[in-house]
Amino acid sequence: MSESGSEHGSAADDRLAPVLRPVRAGNGFEEALEQILQVLRLGLVPDGGRLPAERELADRLRISRVTLREVLKVLQDQGLVESRRGRYGGTFVRARPEPAQGGGDELRRRVAAVDVEDTLRFREVLEVGAAGLCAAHGLGDGQVRRLRAALDATRDAPLADYRRLDTMFHLTLAELAGSPSLAAQYAAVRATVNDLLDCIPLLVKNLEHSQAQHGALVEAVLDGDADGAREVMREHCEGTAALLRGFLV
Repeated sequence: MSESGSEHGSAADDRLAPVLRPVRAGNGFEEALEQILQVLRLGLVPDGGRLPAERELADRLRISRVTLREVLKVLQDQGLVESRRGRYGGTFVRARPEPAQGGGDELRRRVAAVDVEDTLRFREVLEVGAAGLCAAHGLGDGQVRRLRAALDATRDAPLADYRRLDTMFHLTLAELAGSPSLAAQYAAVRATVNDLLDCIPLLVKNLEHSQAQHGALVEAVLDGDADGAREVMREHCEGTAALLRGFLV
């Protein structure tokens, strides 16, 4: 047991170096989850192998141990890792069962049907542009009420309703940009993104983070801070992209 733990705690760690890297502060949870999922999907730590200790993982990713534990909890809830206590404890990779007929096939079918990277980049271009336009040109009183109402609807929304209300918030912002063509293109790409998001679980930590970004985005728009609005939206899109890449790619 001790020899196995030592092997997975040293030689395996060297193999993780190309994958585990410091994450950006804005999307620490999502990017850390993406990287550890990549470690698991690449088989860099074998079934039954132990991940690096929490302190080492947190140091490599430059995140707090609290954030790391939230990431590990998601992986544990998904049945990808398990936590063991004691002298030889830690976080261990669980053997992945063969994908059930239907669920795994559906996931592969959806990913194969679209160019994921193209979709995510196009979405970012549209959303960042819409946020910048809304901030630069300003919103009338009625438009401000619409945007705030869309934001308020996402707060404390039941998980079953969150994705629909989140979609409405983003569609509202796209419409308020003043370009029907942009709004139509965004509606189409968002439908594709939602089709992919439906394949991954709703994560409470991610939703809390998204809500904080939504609030910062609305304030930047209403303050007329176009650069700030674009930056918040870019960071927001990158967080979603990190989750999708981690689970789907």
